Amino acid sequence: MFRQIRPGWHGQPFWLLKFRSMTDARDADGTLHPDALRLTSFGRFLRATSLDELPELFNVLKGEMSLVGPRPLLMRYLPYFTERERLRFKVLPGITGWAQVHGRSDLPWSDRFALDVWYVKHMTFQLDLRIIFLTIWRVFKRKDITVRNNNPLLKYDLDVERSMNQKGKEPHG
Repeated sequence: MFRQIRPGWHGQPFWLLKFRSMTDARDADGTLHPDALRLTSFGRFLRATSLDELPELFNVLKGEMSLVGPRPLLMRYLPYFTERERLRFKVLPGITGWAQVHGRSDLPWSDRFALDVWYVKHMTFQLDLRIIFLTIWRVFKRKDITVRNNNPLLKYDLDVERSMNQKGKEPHG
């Protein structure tokens, strides 16, 4: 099992549960290796089938998450959300969401957040059922399930990308 603090409803921290799919392998400087190098063979299977998300059902039962909603990201990303993007914290984070069924990690951060905001403004029980159906379909087809995309628009974590944009230059490393 893997536990990590993530921002939930109104940005309040909670412990997200997942099955561990990567090692903590680091280089000589102590920096974590890229995700693709740390992924175990069993972890690759868990990710390909999205079974690594299964323990999040405990978060749903505890009332910290919902089946559908914006995915909970990292705590370190909190300062980098725009005011509009912060609307994603008006609802419980979800195991799946509107952004996940429209490209998941193949989308640039701004597109993912725009889809999250659209969901918050248009959420209904029928929309949630549609998202659940589309999620099951995508998992069955193994569509849009990646560890790290080679798309040049997606090469940075949110905090690195946004701080780079503020400074107008490429980050180091």
